[in-house]
Amino acid sequence: MIFLQYFISHYNKEYELNFPDDLLIYDTTLRDGEQTPGVCFSPEEKLEIAKKLDQFKIHQIEAGFPIVSQREKQTVKTIASEGLDADILALTRTKPEDIDAALDCDVDGIITFVGTSDIHLDHKMHITRQDAINLCESAVEYAKDHGLYVAFSAEDATRTDIEFLKRIYGKAQECGADRVHIADTTGAITPQGIDYMVRELVKDLDVMLALHCHNDFGLAVINSITGVLAGAKGISTTVNGIGERAGNASLEELIMAIKILYGKDYGFKTKYIKELSDLVSDASGLPIPYNKPVVGNNVFRHESGIHVDAVIEEPLCYEPYLPSLVGQKRQLVLGKHSGCRAVRAKLNECELEVSDDELIEIVRQVKKQREEGKYINDQVFREIVKNTKK
Repeated sequence: MIFLQYFISHYNKEYELNFPDDLLIYDTTLRDGEQTPGVCFSPEEKLEIAKKLDQFKIHQIEAGFPIVSQREKQTVKTIASEGLDADILALTRTKPEDIDAALDCDVDGIITFVGTSDIHLDHKMHITRQDAINLCESAVEYAKDHGLYVAFSAEDATRTDIEFLKRIYGKAQECGADRVHIADTTGAITPQGIDYMVRELVKDLDVMLALHCHNDFGLAVINSITGVLAGAKGISTTVNGIGERAGNASLEELIMAIKILYGKDYGFKTKYIKELSDLVSDASGLPIPYNKPVVGNNVFRHESGIHVDAVIEEPLCYEPYLPSLVGQKRQLVLGKHSGCRAVRAKLNECELEVSDDELIEIVRQVKKQREEGKYINDQVFREIVKNTKK
């Protein structure tokens, strides 16, 4: 038998897909993720998460927003001085004092942003389109003059006129920006819309185009992938998809989809995904939903008898990839849908021996007690076996 780590649909290969060899993933868990209502990481938690992201081999870490507070500034500086392999970025507005605060942190670069949609210009910033272009120009030039890597982000880009986007991105490129961002600030674009946007923009731009997608309609991951296939070369993520409102593109879902479904491996150490997910969950106080793709507790748990029978013989019957790839473990759960084979596997795990007749009675008791509301953990299971053998 050939050992497989994953087994996916062969129809995935019916289309020629062009992922760039130099795709850049930058993680904003420590900045946009922390903007989740109710979340505030301690400096120690931020540093620990940054170290784990670096162990995962993330390319860039957006460590925070230094102008927010003195403690935030010191935390970003601490992360920047840790000697991590990942580049450390800070968020700034298009203001010299924000960029100076980032410079004080000794970061490798900044992400500087300005709203570009008419609704943001009129009701948030109260400036004209030309004012926005002027802010972009002055900020990018100032940061580049001080030796920083600069990413310019058009906030609410997906609700911005495409010709104006070309103008402001063109100005950022002219001033030396290293990349520009499409920020889907309200998650309000479809995959077809992002495909159109990216294809239009890359016609006129030589600078790297990256995507910062929000998940208000559950499309952040597929919008990110679609944008890359259309010509973008960078993606923003957060661990567990945390962030404002419905969150951002989930790091673990994005990386595993690209690696397994699309067959493009960028060298990320996926075995650390579960550790990273649990670390962020604990620090943020946000529990991981049991059915969360990749990292949820139920992703590799099996109860249904016909499923368990198959999984025992060949796990890939009901798993698209093996749990070890993401630091997970397979679990066989006993309940009302369990059959003899699942119970026999549990008996072997517990090093318990029973007769065939006793096995049938144990299966009956497992089903009965679960239907009565009792969760069949190891202690309950051992008690069932003990009572059956009397």
